[in-house]
Amino acid sequence: MTDTLRIGVVGVGYVGLTTAVCLADRDHDVVAVDIDEAKVARLSAGVPIIDEAGLPDLLTDTLAAGRLSFRTDYEALADRDVVFVCVSTPSGPDGAADLGALDAAVSRLGQVLPAGATVTVKSTVPVGTTRRVAERLRPHGIGAVSSPEFLREGRAIADFTHPDRVVVGADSDVDAAVVCAAYGADPATVLRMSPESAELAKYASNAFLAVKLSYTNSLAQLCHRYGADVGDVTACMGADARIGPSFLQPGPGWGGSCLPKDTAALVHSARIHGVSMAEVEAARITNAAQPGRILTALRQSIACPLSDARITVLGLTFKAATSDTRDSPALAVCTRLAAEGATLSGYDPQLAAIDAAVLQSAGVTAVDDPYLAAKAADAVLVLTEWPQFRDLDWTVIADHAPGAVVADTRNLLDPQIVGAAGLRYLGNGRADGF
Repeated sequence: MTDTLRIGVVGVGYVGLTTAVCLADRDHDVVAVDIDEAKVARLSAGVPIIDEAGLPDLLTDTLAAGRLSFRTDYEALADRDVVFVCVSTPSGPDGAADLGALDAAVSRLGQVLPAGATVTVKSTVPVGTTRRVAERLRPHGIGAVSSPEFLREGRAIADFTHPDRVVVGADSDVDAAVVCAAYGADPATVLRMSPESAELAKYASNAFLAVKLSYTNSLAQLCHRYGADVGDVTACMGADARIGPSFLQPGPGWGGSCLPKDTAALVHSARIHGVSMAEVEAARITNAAQPGRILTALRQSIACPLSDARITVLGLTFKAATSDTRDSPALAVCTRLAAEGATLSGYDPQLAAIDAAVLQSAGVTAVDDPYLAAKAADAVLVLTEWPQFRDLDWTVIADHAPGAVVADTRNLLDPQIVGAAGLRYLGNGRADGF
């Protein structure tokens, strides 16, 4: 097998675009296909469609080198050795993954790929999907592999180029080998398994993170009731190597493009097979309760009813280092506050990249200056863990909003600095907070 492969990528969202540029950067010949003509045109011109560190330079460099191209026609994949399918698999009303885009892509690939090619499913899919894909492609002499992604938004390029594990679910050694060759994977990081195990491993990983986050939010509520500090409690927990410090920070809930849909899909698929994923179901219930918990804290802390309150929201994306607002817990809180009649002014460092219609539907008036956003506020609500918020001049904010309550759902700020400015600080999971 040669070092340079002819690679195709179907779908140019977060996963697909990251996969395409990183594989092209490894000197492979990469063609990425997407049905969205506007996306293809922008990417072909070197304009990134997602906000991701390191992506702009990789995109322009690989395009200029002729190793990467974007197309709308599947015929451009007719000579590919391996194709990575990175299409969306959103949740349906019952939590089941919608495989419509995947099925359509597989049908087209079966028509154009040469015998001996390998289709690699990177989309998060229910267990058994890759085997069904393999059965559909077998008459064409095309193999199928499951290789789910483990990329964090904001760090996707680094995660792809320096993975902590590369999961390859395949029955065929030949198909597994071509996928490993495409990645240039260190054998020490490769976890070779069946397609079923690979698919379930992705769901299991994300669901465990969701459980850990929800457990931390429940602990935060208990810490407040007992007069304990959740930071002290989680520091003790995280020092235990069996637990680890990651995902032990309280917040307004978890969201984004993965955890909500993946936990829903896991619960749904388990139920079909007569298995109760009670831990994951409980995590979802806890997560759904977080906006209500924050609203209760505000009701108890400000002098006016929520219907008359002016509230400044700092942070609108689902987490820092991204412009993604999909299933953002920040916007979930805003939606609940707007339903109560509160007037919301919102600021985010990525405000210019956020769809105005998304903010409007959540009842948020966008303000591109955090100090102006805080004018006459009864409360300032920190909902996303942007480090820039630590550097705000809280004395200036106090001048704009004298006597305001600062509800820090992420425990991001220094309580002493906020208090010294004349504002009341409420930490998440703290005795004098909520």
